[in-house]
Amino acid sequence: MDDSVFLGAIAIGLGALMAVVLFVPFVAIQYRRTGSLTAAQLVLWGAALVYFFAIWTYTLLPLPDPTTLRCAGVNLDPLAFVDDLRAAATRSGGSARAFATDTAVLQLALNVLLFLPLGFFARVLARRGILTALLLGFGISLVVELTQLTGVWGIYPCAYRVFDVDDLLTNTTGAVLGSLIALVVPRRPAATAPDRPRPVTRRRRILGMVCDVLAYTLVGVFVSVAVQAALVFSGNRDLAISTDIAGQFGSYAALAAVTATVLVTGRTIGDLAVRLRYAGGPLPVAVTRLTRFVGGIGGYALLDQLPAGWGLLSAAFVLTAGILAVTTRGGRGLPGILGRQGPRDSREDPPTGRPDITRSGDARRP
Repeated sequence: MDDSVFLGAIAIGLGALMAVVLFVPFVAIQYRRTGSLTAAQLVLWGAALVYFFAIWTYTLLPLPDPTTLRCAGVNLDPLAFVDDLRAAATRSGGSARAFATDTAVLQLALNVLLFLPLGFFARVLARRGILTALLLGFGISLVVELTQLTGVWGIYPCAYRVFDVDDLLTNTTGAVLGSLIALVVPRRPAATAPDRPRPVTRRRRILGMVCDVLAYTLVGVFVSVAVQAALVFSGNRDLAISTDIAGQFGSYAALAAVTATVLVTGRTIGDLAVRLRYAGGPLPVAVTRLTRFVGGIGGYALLDQLPAGWGLLSAAFVLTAGILAVTTRGGRGLPGILGRQGPRDSREDPPTGRPDITRSGDARRP
């Protein structure tokens, strides 16, 4: 596999992994920053995350073998690239194609292109202009160059790539150009009144359910890894290998987390992320919290505790819950059917007294 393709695959893989880890907090932050989350925002932020890792993979990898390391030099001449371009022009013999494909010219162009998305994302996502792009481009490029110069901050005895001030100039130029290019992108109006209630759509309900499953899964994974590491470093390596005690701890911890969240707040982690709550109906609060738990992530979590042979049951539960979320009136889904409630935007004023579940956007009495 070509090195550039391999490094790109690493960046995509790391970006995808981090996107999964950060998805729930990202959704929660976006709903509080802008009041909602669009598909375009999701795609752009995902691309920015992959790009963040691409900067490091393409500038620092592959790492050299310490036994064959050859120390690299330092270029402190900020105009050395001019001499390189002159030499390229001489080698090309007046041919524009030969000049454009010369190694020195390509290296210069790639340094500019590598940081071009940085300025683009700074303007489109963070609404920051040229000055911010310039400072970001210079700052990140400087960190990259210093990492190379110090041999990854002392891991290697010397620099394994040339510290080049020309790279600082070209990288910063790329970031500024990216900011200028982003000017042609239609600018969305700044978020107004992020605390204003929004319609409860089925897509929003599904997004909340995805956040629930992700949060439950990640809590289980993190706790399992922590317990496994604790067993290994405490001298219980055989116990860690021969039993699934770490997995059991993780599963119980995830179940405890989602149970406590619903029973204390009446909302799941996904509800909190997308700012939803179930309201209405004639049932007492204690009962509706229980139905919210059983009809949502709690039901899945309980089924997930069953032996491995029962895995299809939890999968069937997820499928059923998803179908009901998009086919029932107002997207009330299984929790709404069990609790005789409907989902509302949590930014709505809390109801006084017992609410009527026949209000617009809520479920009607069956």
